[in-house]
Amino acid sequence: MADLRSKLRTLRAETDAESAREFYGRWADLYDLVARRTPGIPKLRRRGAAACRLEPGDTVVEMGCGTGANLPYLRERVGPEGTVVGIDFTGPVLERARELTAEYDNVHVVRGDATQPPLAADSDVDAVLATFVVGMLADPAGAVDDWCDLVGPGGHVVLANAASSREWYAPAVNAVFRAIVVLSTPPTTKLRYEDDPHRRLDEKIRAAHARLRERSTAVADERHVFGVVRLTGGELE
Repeated sequence: MADLRSKLRTLRAETDAESAREFYGRWADLYDLVARRTPGIPKLRRRGAAACRLEPGDTVVEMGCGTGANLPYLRERVGPEGTVVGIDFTGPVLERARELTAEYDNVHVVRGDATQPPLAADSDVDAVLATFVVGMLADPAGAVDDWCDLVGPGGHVVLANAASSREWYAPAVNAVFRAIVVLSTPPTTKLRYEDDPHRRLDEKIRAAHARLRERSTAVADERHVFGVVRLTGGELE
């Protein structure tokens, strides 16, 4: 029975991943527009790159790079002598990332799974950045553990994710946030869910950010975009 449950969980995760690939591939144009033009998001991307504490010549990996909106900011930090790797599993989205970074010979966009990145165990990675990614993962805390292990002691992992606001004006903001979460949760044709997508998302974000804080010796926490976006940067033990 335990083996059957395990197989069913694996099958469900694979089905969810395929559904997500189809969803984000179909809406690549809109996703790209939102990723670049939403008020406050460009500033957040600069802050995320800064939180990676990169130096010229460093190597940084972005898990779930999407259309590549963060990659130029990371490249600015590592300079022409550094290396930037963007990983995502959606083909049409990656095509846009490649177009955006075509002028840089030290920015590499790779198709792969953020939970099983196509990187060697002994890769010399100084920092990992993941923005708006962990909420889509089945085991966000486990993914954070893997990313922390990848960079090792002294490296940095930075997470930025959207979750319910805790500010005094939260009721109005969260009402809009819930609607956005439902509309952006594949498949969008569903009218009812077994559990509320925004609550499930909040739980995943809390678990991922809590695990990063547990693994880190130094932590920076910030709130952006009406308190909806949480940015946590950690220096690993």
